[in-house]
Amino acid sequence: MLDFRNTNTVWGSILAETFGRLGLKTAVICPGSRSTPLAIAFAQTHNVEAIPILDERSAAFFALGVARQTGRPVVLVCTSGTAAANFYPAVIEARESRVPLIVLTADRPPELRDCHSGQTIDQVKLYGTYTNWYAELALPSLEIEMLAYLRQTLIYAWERSRYPVAGVVHLNIPFRDPLAPIPDTATEILRSQFNTQDFFSSIPSPITSYPLPIPSPDEWKQCDRGIIIAGLAQPQQLREYCGAIAQLAKTLKFPVLAEALSPVRNFADLNPYLISTYDLIVRNPQLAQQLQPKIVIQIGELPTSKDLRQWLSVTQPQRWIVDPCEHNLDPLHGKTIHLRTTVEQLAQSMEPKAPTPYLKSWCDAEARVRSACDRAMAEMEHLFEGKAAWLLSQTLPPETPLFIANSMPVRDMEFFWKPSNSNIRPFFNRGANGIDGTLSTALGVAHRHPSSVLLTGDLALLHDTNGFLINNKFIGHLTIILINNNGGGIFEMLPISQFDPPFEEFFATPQNIDFAQLCATYNVEHELIHSWEQLQQKLNPLPTTGIRVLELKTDRKFDAQWRKENLAKLAAIAM
Repeated sequence: MLDFRNTNTVWGSILAETFGRLGLKTAVICPGSRSTPLAIAFAQTHNVEAIPILDERSAAFFALGVARQTGRPVVLVCTSGTAAANFYPAVIEARESRVPLIVLTADRPPELRDCHSGQTIDQVKLYGTYTNWYAELALPSLEIEMLAYLRQTLIYAWERSRYPVAGVVHLNIPFRDPLAPIPDTATEILRSQFNTQDFFSSIPSPITSYPLPIPSPDEWKQCDRGIIIAGLAQPQQLREYCGAIAQLAKTLKFPVLAEALSPVRNFADLNPYLISTYDLIVRNPQLAQQLQPKIVIQIGELPTSKDLRQWLSVTQPQRWIVDPCEHNLDPLHGKTIHLRTTVEQLAQSMEPKAPTPYLKSWCDAEARVRSACDRAMAEMEHLFEGKAAWLLSQTLPPETPLFIANSMPVRDMEFFWKPSNSNIRPFFNRGANGIDGTLSTALGVAHRHPSSVLLTGDLALLHDTNGFLINNKFIGHLTIILINNNGGGIFEMLPISQFDPPFEEFFATPQNIDFAQLCATYNVEHELIHSWEQLQQKLNPLPTTGIRVLELKTDRKFDAQWRKENLAKLAAIAM
């Protein structure tokens, strides 16, 4: 049962209850003050044996022995300070002998670190490379979104202690006073609203093995309100990957919401249920409500769309995330189950079912919004930066490798990239989503490969102009489509844009660079583009050698205002 006496007891009891439901049987607890909420929580958790042991070094090896004998993770708890250091020898042994341990080290909150507060050391990544995974939890909070974050982080921690190989997971857990279970009326609202059964419904069964087994096809086939999200992906075998997603969609009769940073939009002939305008569709409040799914199958990482993510957060469908990697791919901390497999393996053994009205609603909305979006782009004569992505989708030669820079280019791709049968292969650096290394990465993609294209903004290109030094070793061709809006266009979309100063100088950061002169310095071809017709002529066919820059000068503020006004209008057409 959950303990609603105060914020720390809620946090601690959800932690202990989650591990208990995952299959935890043993928690070894070392005495101490800062770990009080954890000790109390495990002491009163049903079906978990809490064993107090005084000496941390001994406690750690005892926990190691239990875990080695049972093959099941054991939780090990200590207070802040050097107590955690005494776990180190057992942590090393667990790592080397592949024994599952979950080490919970209580810690002081951030404001009590590095100020000679008592019993405080640097516990961040204390065990270095000897852990399968490390995380520092957020400070305890009563917000339901934060409690969901806690639950999903613990589910992932349990999985990482067992998969891909058994080993140590270290969670550093800060607590503020009061550490004792002193009652606080602030928890009463949460108690009245909290649905325990619903909150814990997404936790996998204790007998679950890793990687998780693929659910019964009937579980998905019986659902008449499901969607597939084809997220960020750079597969090696494009047609096989897209074909597997299409096979899954045709079997389940689920629409496929396809991110532009995935090859799926470029193999449209394979998939009759392709949805490219999902960002605009879910911006329509009425339609977003009508299209709430019961099941979501997420292939790889989530798309870039903030509106899609918000919609999923609000609707809270059951999600399955399909990806063979061991990472946690759910930044929304929803009701998710990670299937550590490939979509190619997943799509092999299912038989199709009949289409549903829900599927028709998605396809009808896609047809309306896609037509309106294409019409708006076709009629646009001025150099609006979003049209570059739309034009590329229909102009580049088939199978062209296309590298997309971060910030606005990836978002314009998602908004405007039109589905086709071009088999174009998108590349991107969305691991950390930075603008550093954009040019150099694109040159690496293009080296000794078919003529390639880079779509980038001015700041991303300027951030890596030393990449042009690769020119004398580069073999092949790269066309750089430079959207020069003299600054960071992405910041125009954020609330800070309304505050100037300091917006223009410190966020937009215009550099006022003459790119013709810059390109001349590196002996790189440069051409200023004045019309869409001129750009089209330069893109098909592409040259076979060298590096060239095709520069489009755009109006950053005008383009931001166009998006604000017209994306809303396009969303309204979805009904």
